Parts: sequence; C-alpha cells; structure tokens
Amino acid sequence: MPGVDVINVRSDTQTLPTERMRRAMAEAELGDETYGEDPTVVRLEAMAAERLGKEAALLVISGTMANLVAMLTHCRPSDEVFLDGEAHVLWYESGGLASVAGVVPTVVEGRRGQILPDALAHKIRPPNVHYPRGRLVWLENTHNRGGGSVMPLEQQRAVEEVARDHALAVHLDGARVFNAAIAQDLPVTELTRGVDSLIVDLTKGLSCPLGALVLGSREFIAEARFRKRVLGGGMRQAGVIAACGIVAFDDGLAERLGEDHRRARWIAEQLATIPGLAVDVSGVQTNMVYVDVSGLGSSVEVVVALREEGVLVSDRPPGQMRIVTHLQVTDETAEEAVRRIARVVERMPMRSGGRPS
Repeated sequence: MPGVDVINVRSDTQTLPTERMRRAMAEAELGDETYGEDPTVVRLEAMAAERLGKEAALLVISGTMANLVAMLTHCRPSDEVFLDGEAHVLWYESGGLASVAGVVPTVVEGRRGQILPDALAHKIRPPNVHYPRGRLVWLENTHNRGGGSVMPLEQQRAVEEVARDHALAVHLDGARVFNAAIAQDLPVTELTRGVDSLIVDLTKGLSCPLGALVLGSREFIAEARFRKRVLGGGMRQAGVIAACGIVAFDDGLAERLGEDHRRARWIAEQLATIPGLAVDVSGVQTNMVYVDVSGLGSSVEVVVALREEGVLVSDRPPGQMRIVTHLQVTDETAEEAVRRIARVVERMPMRSGGRPS
C-alpha cells in the first residue's frame, strides 16, 4: 500500500546490515581472497572455525553455494546422499545436487524434517556393484520446511552413530545452527562436533548482507577451496563481505536469537486466536511461524492481500504462509504485523468448511 511502512517477515534473509557493519565494510583491510591474501577474510575464517569448533572455515557467497561446495567435496557423481524429503537442498537449491554434483538422493523418513536413526539404518544397503555408493548423511538444523524445527541432540547423536557404523560422512546444513543451539540452551559446538562438515549462513540471523561459511577439517576445507573455484566462487577483495561477519560475531548477534524465538512464539499465540487461521503454537520452536490459511482460500490469495496491507510473508502453497522474525522485528513491529493480519483476515470471506483456529 502506498504510504504504509512495510513489515517484512518473509524471511530472516531480509535483515539489513547494522550500522557497525556498514562502517566495517568501508574500513575493511583488503587483499585478494583467491590468493589467500585478504586479511579480513582470513580473520573471519579463523574466528568462525574457533567459534564453531572446527579446524578450518571457508567463506563463500551464499548458503546454496556453501552446501553445493560441501557436497562436491564429499561426493563424486553417482554417490548416494541420505536426507529428509523436505530438505532445503532438495526444495530450494535449484537442483544443484543433481545437475552439478550428480549425486543420488535417497529420502529417509523424518519427524518434522529431522531424519530418524532407525529409518536411516533401514535405508543403508550393503555395498553392491548395482547400487550407488553410500557416501553422505545430510542433516538440517534448524529445519526450514519442518517449521523451524530443532533436531534434539540425542537424536542427532544417534544418527551420527548410524552413519559412523556404515562409514558414511555427516554434513550439517546449519544455515540456522545458532538458532538450534539457542533453542536447546546448548553451546553451538555441541551441535557441530559430531559432524564432518557444516555450513552457516551469515545472511539470516547474523544479519549480514552477503556470505556463508563452510567448515570442517583442514584437509576438507583445502579440497572445498578447490571446489569453490570450480563453481566460479573465487573472490577478490572479499573483506567487505567478511567484515560484516566479524561484526556479527563480535556484537553477539548469534546470542540474541532467543529474542526472535520469543517474538515468533508471541505472534503464533496471537494468530491462533483469529478465526480462519490455524497455528500449531506448540510447534514454534525457533523464529518461524507456519500458518494454515486454507480456511480463507489459497495461500497465494492471502499473501497478496497481506502485501497490499504492507505485510510481506512467504507463500507455502497450497494452504500455508510463513512468518519469520529477525533482527529488524521489534515487539512493536510484531504487534503491528498481527493487527494488519487480523484486518486482512476480517475482510476475507471464510471458505465453506474452513477451520477456525
């Protein structure tokens, strides 16, 4: 709507860099990243490796590239990757696992996106010339299509044990791993120490404008650096990107994520009282709220109506929308978002058979 301040809760990728990040970008000491000569990139990679409990880290331009680099490092064409059927890498990364990495995805039963250890064990076949070679177990924590769900530590440990028993590596899509750690009141290193590699997205809860990190052993990252180059991911004065990540770590942006979780839970509680909307409040574990809008019509119709009211949300067809809290969502922003959503719902006729919450 013209003249209305837009409330953007489409994703935590919608965060804007802080003022300190903007200054750090302007003042960053620079060099050539491809030659390993950008001191700001080197500093961020060392800082991230220490923070996340791994030997080494690699800066890349996006979370999608980070996951693809990790997959290319672990796997060769025709290798088998075990993952949940709702995994981000299957849904939202443009099919790169097939078209670029050439791997065979084997779907494992999960609960809210988090694969179950017994189901994984059942899917693993003995070596046979007729089968793809089992290579990698793929975890996602928190899980996007699982509603921001958290994989309990004991479940993760059991999955890791199954993988080890079958000589499989474990990769963690940890785009939001700091959210998962905060939600379980655990040091993030508890979630990373049992995996062979992981990625962290700098552009989500950490509020950076660009960038993601791949982490693992020194040997793994040395190979990942080559795979990054194969993808055209070599950068030059990338310290302008790395500077923001350093500020995010220095300023404790990972430690404040509990505020986003609290606001998401509050939004879920409020929306659950609005007839025509259905929300599983108990399922809101982190900063995502999935709302069933099928009682009002298609999710597309609802998302368009909300945009006209100045609220940007994500469409999850055919009958859901997603709200994600982040650094720029204050208590006041959350309250105004709920008021606007309520106004839109009030104007929309409830579909016959629609489910009030």
